[in-house]
Amino acid sequence: MKNLITAAIAAFGIAVSAVSATAADWTPPGPIKLMIGFGAGGGADTQARLIAEEIEARTGWQIIPEQVTGKGGVNLLNEMKDMPNDGSVIGMVVSESLGYNLYSSKADMTPADFTSLTTTAGFQMGVVSQSSKGWTSISDAVAAAKAGEQLRFGAMSQRLVDLAYLLGKAQGVEFNIISVKGGKDVMNGVTAGDMDLGFMAGIQGKGVAAGDLVNLASALSTPLVQTPDAPTFADLGVAFNSDGYFMFAGPAGMPEDARTALTEAIASIASDPATKAGGLIQKAFGGASIIKGAELDALVAKQFEDSAALIKAASE
Repeated sequence: MKNLITAAIAAFGIAVSAVSATAADWTPPGPIKLMIGFGAGGGADTQARLIAEEIEARTGWQIIPEQVTGKGGVNLLNEMKDMPNDGSVIGMVVSESLGYNLYSSKADMTPADFTSLTTTAGFQMGVVSQSSKGWTSISDAVAAAKAGEQLRFGAMSQRLVDLAYLLGKAQGVEFNIISVKGGKDVMNGVTAGDMDLGFMAGIQGKGVAAGDLVNLASALSTPLVQTPDAPTFADLGVAFNSDGYFMFAGPAGMPEDARTALTEAIASIASDPATKAGGLIQKAFGGASIIKGAELDALVAKQFEDSAALIKAASE
């Protein structure tokens, strides 16, 4: 056992050295502008700022965060597309920004107009309500709707609006879907009683742990880490889901040395629960989910291409 532990420590040391060496092989041409596609205080914004803080401490690079919000990250992509691709400009978005949001915006852009760097965490997207409503699963909410309650369902993107509609359709009910700007607005609406249920992508974790909120369903293709018994959308007859990731990207054509250095710097911090950013990711999202390189390119391209089927289904 001691030998195994020693080997593990040695391997970890080699990995850290490799990351440091990679970062040392590239130096940004100046301060790095970090554009953040979502509002202050949310999961994306908090992650991005904590990661930037740790990168500065580890490398000495200067990183300047800047909010560029709107249209689920598309405003950021539109602004970043024609900026320098030398590593001096990067953005924190979500895979949905480069997928459904970009597709549905009908902007003259595709994922090929950007350099994907790395994901940091997967969404823990649940359908959530206050526990005081007495619901323990989505079936209870559906029963209330069938009994005549007009249920207000909060969603923070058009993709989620479509999914809420398809969930209601599959369950034989019609939700009053309320579109808001972010997960924090959904949580505030549910907590205040202005919404009966809504999508939350990990921000609900503390409330669920405290017993104030309940995950009624997983909007993912897999069970939620915190509430594995909650049914998935597939269980509920919905052929689509909200699988997605928080991620960093830059303008297209970023040189490989810059892409590698930035990717490894971000991924090493997100994967380390001893850092503030890694600790947040562990607590709110069940741990880091790192996808990078060609695998990430393929993921965002597929989400972009698959958007047409979801939009068509939600229009029927």
